[in-house]
Amino acid sequence: MGLMSKRDTTPKGPPDRRKVTTKGLLDMKLRGEPIAALTAYDYTMAQLLDSAGIDVILVGDSVAMVLQGRETTVAVTMEQMLYHAQLVSAGVQRALIVGDLPFMSYQVNPDEALRNAGRMVKESAVEAVKLEGGEVICETVRRIVNVGIPVMGHLGLTPQSIHRFGTYQVRATTPEEAEELRHDARALQDAGAFAIVLEKVPAAVATEIARTLEVPVIGIGAGAGCDGQILVTHDMLGLYTRFHPRFVRRYAQIAEEMTSAFRHYVSDVKGKSFPSPKESY
Repeated sequence: MGLMSKRDTTPKGPPDRRKVTTKGLLDMKLRGEPIAALTAYDYTMAQLLDSAGIDVILVGDSVAMVLQGRETTVAVTMEQMLYHAQLVSAGVQRALIVGDLPFMSYQVNPDEALRNAGRMVKESAVEAVKLEGGEVICETVRRIVNVGIPVMGHLGLTPQSIHRFGTYQVRATTPEEAEELRHDARALQDAGAFAIVLEKVPAAVATEIARTLEVPVIGIGAGAGCDGQILVTHDMLGLYTRFHPRFVRRYAQIAEEMTSAFRHYVSDVKGKSFPSPKESY
């Protein structure tokens, strides 16, 4: 009687450390491998995300809300985004680093957009930039792509336009809005965008767009039919607790753990149990 085969439980070694590129993301879409993306704003977080195997790290303008305490992303400046992107790039070896171009850094005209995209790549060592908007910004996307800077698009809920919409409600819920979203997604692809983020749109619409486009579609609140997923890291860790969107899965409750640790420290200091003789010189 032959030996029965057993499932190999031997550790497979460290994760694949090959550098993620824009072409690598396209290859992942073609072979059906979902893309895992998260945000980072500093060296320590970026290093942790990179070591965990995150494919794309977005230096998001969400820094305005989760680190600066702003109500929207509108207030963050180009200089602030450059600074945070510099911190992130110092901690990353494998992941593709994408830098958000903040509000009014690319909307004035394509020339200014190109200069700011160039600054993001040259001064902060990111490998791509992200812009919000559809057909209206396609001329700008072409201009940036034509000089060799990869562009990631962003459609659906576009936080930089919150004052126009006045709400964070789901987008593309009507047939007209859904068709506009499809049109904008195709336009961005034709303009040279290497990937598109779809935020807070119906899953069926997002799935259709992901299947139709050749470039990867990365969802946030857009269902499981996208080619990848992205979340704000502070949301999924339970660090940012001002609100909890339906699409955010909390993988930890770090804010609670940190608060408990801080209270314990205060108690030890007040009670004179810290530092101990072993913790003193």
